[in-house]
Amino acid sequence: MTAVEATQTGDFGTTLTKRQWLVLSSAFLGWLFDCMDLNLFTLVLFPSVAQLLHTTNPAAIAKTGGLIMAIKLFAWGIGGVLFGVVTDRIGRSRTMVITILIYAVFTGASAFAQNWWQLAALQALAGFGIGGEWSAGAALIAETWPERHRARAMQIMQMAFAFGFFVAALDNLVVGPIGGWRWVLAVGAMPAVLTFFLRRLVPEPERWVRVREQEIKSGENRTAAATFFAIFKPGLRRNSIVGVLIASAVMIGCWGGLTLLPSWIRHLLGPAGASRGVQTVSYAFMLMMVGAVLGYLTLIWLTDAIGRRWSYFLFAAASFASSVYLFLCITTVDHLLWFMLVYGYFVIGGFGTFAAYLPELFPTRVRATGQGFCWNMARIITGIGPLIAGALVGVFGSLSSAAAAVSVFYVVGLIAIWFGPETRGVPLND
Repeated sequence: MTAVEATQTGDFGTTLTKRQWLVLSSAFLGWLFDCMDLNLFTLVLFPSVAQLLHTTNPAAIAKTGGLIMAIKLFAWGIGGVLFGVVTDRIGRSRTMVITILIYAVFTGASAFAQNWWQLAALQALAGFGIGGEWSAGAALIAETWPERHRARAMQIMQMAFAFGFFVAALDNLVVGPIGGWRWVLAVGAMPAVLTFFLRRLVPEPERWVRVREQEIKSGENRTAAATFFAIFKPGLRRNSIVGVLIASAVMIGCWGGLTLLPSWIRHLLGPAGASRGVQTVSYAFMLMMVGAVLGYLTLIWLTDAIGRRWSYFLFAAASFASSVYLFLCITTVDHLLWFMLVYGYFVIGGFGTFAAYLPELFPTRVRATGQGFCWNMARIITGIGPLIAGALVGVFGSLSSAAAAVSVFYVVGLIAIWFGPETRGVPLND
């Protein structure tokens, strides 16, 4: 055993190698910055679109902002599906470096957009890289950490989503009032620095290397198309469908609401509180992420205690109730800020339910392809969430009713989860 692999006692009561902790740390940081760059536009949607459209009309801003977000999520989904296949063919660590570099460069470049369609194009290119990073990082952890602690490690990685959201809100809070929305997006280029360290320090998982070498040696070095279509063959087809449905339900319910939340907060503030818009939105998202961290911490225990399916069901049901309550029952900013802890606990924390589940649905040879397809096809479908939410503002005549209507998609997940297998305690399939 090398020095890098020298063991130490982990917090979970067993010996874990330094290599395993290094993999977890790198995937955590990659996902943190992934989520930061993803959510920076959500936070500056109102001022950026308002400036580029030369209007303060909430309906026009919501419609164009929803379109930009839909384009970004669609690109995220396409990038994630494609990079899932790439990850299974060239490696987990190498793909993670490529995707981080893509989303960092184009998020930073978004600061130079001169009209809304330039902003949409740059955000789409950033989304292309954002979508690919999760598949690589999740497969890296799943194949490096021991079976007993795999789900917990996956939950810790997924927790980075909340920290990324928090860092994005902090960026908006500190940089926004000083330099405006362009400087907020420019900060998104910083994760590019991380790629230099990842390429040097994070090796490919031995599990993947062994399976990949066996494929090549046996002459089964499949084409990229064959790798992709393998997840639709008997034995994996059902898992692929269930994975897409449960991920889509949570993502549509979440993103439909989050797209309209900044505009909803500004509505509650009214004209007299308009000057506090940036500050209040940032505080709301920070509180939301505190709640999300608590949700992820709960799931570290809950997914092993009651299983993957029941954990998902409970969090999805609570997310539906929380979304409806937030947009239909809350009428003051103070009440909203307090409720952000609860909203974040279920709606954002709920992403941890299928983050641990998806890698367990597929064998090593197509793990990144399968989980990447489920996660990112859900992102493509989720593109309709912000788009519909923006359009529903005009239909219902209010932001709150539109956001509450989108939350109905959670019901799809409540049904679909029972058609998938329970993977608690089941070893990864090679």
